Amino acid sequence: MKVSVDRTVCYGSAECAHRAPSVFAFEDGYGMVRPGREEQDDDPQVREAAEKCPSQAVVISE
Repeated sequence: MKVSVDRTVCYGSAECAHRAPSVFAFEDGYGMVRPGREEQDDDPQVREAAEKCPSQAVVISE
């Protein structure tokens, strides 16, 4: 699966970085995917980060 953060809707809750810190970071007030971590196996922490993101900015594509 591929994971990204839509910065046009992210409002900086840092929920993704809290739930999956090995994949997401918090930079300049917004969540982001750490470089080189865009491609993921089916990781439950990443899926939870997407589900719990209050702005629904974490995008997972298969």
